[in-house]
Amino acid sequence: MSRWPLPEPMQLALMEAQAGESAGEVPIGAVIVKDGKVIAAAHNQPRGLSDPTAHAEMLAIRAAAQVLGNERLDGCELWVTLEPCPMCAGAISHARIGKLYYAASDPKGGAVEHGARVFEQAQCLHRPEVYTGMGEAEAAGLLRQFFQSRR
Repeated sequence: MSRWPLPEPMQLALMEAQAGESAGEVPIGAVIVKDGKVIAAAHNQPRGLSDPTAHAEMLAIRAAAQVLGNERLDGCELWVTLEPCPMCAGAISHARIGKLYYAASDPKGGAVEHGARVFEQAQCLHRPEVYTGMGEAEAAGLLRQFFQSRR
């Protein structure tokens, strides 16, 4: 567990991850904040929606864009429980999200500090500020428990 209380958006992202786990999905949650207010929250739903793109980040980005009536999420923060994959990192860049906070690193599938390192590529037109580690133990614990229960 964290030594300090987690920021509210990360607490909400972890709650979304738990909701995903309850639905039989990989427990990843995402929250989008604009001007200090949560405008979107989601958890992984690829199985439930029969949609391989239904990652928590993608669903939250879609919902936030609808709330704002704009495909650009300027001034928004994305809080997510796991390092985004290449698809989600690309969407974060295209949406122009200003800040990305993620809890646990993903050496196998992540694309921010691992793998493709999407934001470091010359083709990346927008790079968010990136912050890692808040809620890492909690997020990693949820994932570890989920996968152990399926082995």
